[in-house]
Amino acid sequence: MGKVYLIGAGPGDPELLTLKAARLLAQADIVLHDALVSREVLANISSRAEVIDVGKRYGKKLLTQEEINALLVTYAASRETVVRLKGGDPSIFGRAAEELEALRNAKVEFEVVPGVTAALAAAAASGISLTDRRVASQVLLTTFSRGPNASVMDWGCLTPATTLALYMPGLEYAEVAHRLADAGLPADLPCVIVSGASGAQQQVRWSSVGALASEEKLPAPALMIVGRVASQQIGEISDSFWRGEASGTALEQQKASVS
Repeated sequence: MGKVYLIGAGPGDPELLTLKAARLLAQADIVLHDALVSREVLANISSRAEVIDVGKRYGKKLLTQEEINALLVTYAASRETVVRLKGGDPSIFGRAAEELEALRNAKVEFEVVPGVTAALAAAAASGISLTDRRVASQVLLTTFSRGPNASVMDWGCLTPATTLALYMPGLEYAEVAHRLADAGLPADLPCVIVSGASGAQQQVRWSSVGALASEEKLPAPALMIVGRVASQQIGEISDSFWRGEASGTALEQQKASVS
C-alpha cells in the first residue's frame, strides 16, 4: 500500500511552494487537485503522473467529498505516492479533516505538507502585518456564512485588537459590511480586499467597513482583512491606540519600545 500526501499548494505563486511539496509533486504517481491550484503550480507535477481535477467551480462539485475520500483510499492500494493537492494550506478551510479520517479508518499511511494560506499571502501583498503589536494582538480566520448558516459565526467575539481574515467573502460586500456593523465594528475601521494573492492577476483594494458596500467587486479567489492593521496609515491609528491605553511617562516609554 502506498502513502497519501495532503499538500498545500499555497496561494498560486509556484515559488511559494515548500521544497518538500515541490519534491513530492515531482515524484508523484497520481495527483488529485482542487480547482484553486494554479496552472503554474500544476506544472511542477511529474510528467509521468496521472492528474485528476476534483475541484469545485461556480458552486458545482465534480465529485462529492465522500467520492474523493474513496478515491484516495483506492489509489493508495495501487500507487506508491498519492498526492492530494489543495490550494493554500490543507488545514485551513480545506476539508482535510474528513480526508484524514477516511485514511485513518482505512489504515492508509498519510502525511500533511503545510502550505502558505491565503491570509498570509494577502497580508504580504498589501504590505501589512496581521499582528502589529501596537494595534492587534490576535487574528481570527473565518469564512463568510450565508443562508441558514449565517448565525454560525459569533461576530460579537471581535475586539478592537482583533485582525479578521475573512476567506471567501463573495461579491455581496454590502452584506459583509452590514454583518460587521451589526457586530459593533465602526464604519471607519480599515479593511483591505486582495484578489488573486501572489498571482499575476493580483489586485489590492483599500477600503473601510462603511465604504465596503460601494466598492467595485474583485474577482475570486479573494480575501478580506479587517482591522486596524489594514491601513496604509498605521502610524495614525497606533497613536490613537496609545492615547487610549496609556498616558504621560508610560505613553512615552511604550512609544519608545515600539520604535
